[in-house]
Amino acid sequence: MRGVRRKSGARGKTGARGKTGNAVIGAVTAVALCSGAWLLRSGTEEHPPPQPSAAQAASAAPGTHDHGPGAHRDPAPLPPSPPDRVRIPAIGVDTPLMGLGLTPQGSLDVPPPERENLAGWYEAGTTPGERGTAVVAGHVDNKEGPAVFYELGALHKGRTIEVERRDGSVAVFTVDANEVYDAKDFPDEKVYGAASRPELRVITCGGTYSKKTGYQGNVVVFAHLTAVR
Repeated sequence: MRGVRRKSGARGKTGARGKTGNAVIGAVTAVALCSGAWLLRSGTEEHPPPQPSAAQAASAAPGTHDHGPGAHRDPAPLPPSPPDRVRIPAIGVDTPLMGLGLTPQGSLDVPPPERENLAGWYEAGTTPGERGTAVVAGHVDNKEGPAVFYELGALHKGRTIEVERRDGSVAVFTVDANEVYDAKDFPDEKVYGAASRPELRVITCGGTYSKKTGYQGNVVVFAHLTAVR
């Protein structure tokens, strides 16, 4: 998993909830937890996790959607509620969520690497289902083998992501795109920027792999709220 660095001049806590906006999340930076230790130890570096193909890239700018005659109407944004679990049926993900903050260095913290079936959400930002951009992150592997988001690069557009919220609701998101970026070209604003509707980003390590430095980028899934149960 890769951490994310605080932008200079980012805003601090705002609003009655003390929520910190995604402006504090900036350029992606490598950390040891994204070293690909399992690939190196097992000698399977020729068979890295699946990566999204060009066909899974966004066909329109994030946040754009058609509300013309006959178009599907997305549900209204939900009130804030912490998420407890995320499921991605198409790739077999069913995992609890822990809250993630920022490290003293300004990077997004990550779940404990020994907990391979555990993901986290940026709890100072938007809660999934709220208006805005919510962020979920998890490891692609650890030294023992594949972790929770090992198959994330294989997720296709149109598949669903279900988030169980503490208020008893389930926010269902539809995947709009699945893209991979080199760390040096990571599009901060596209991934973390404000959204006018409830959106979700699911992030793990990806891109090319080096024995010296590990994964060179990140896989990012873009999704928006399409149903509530």
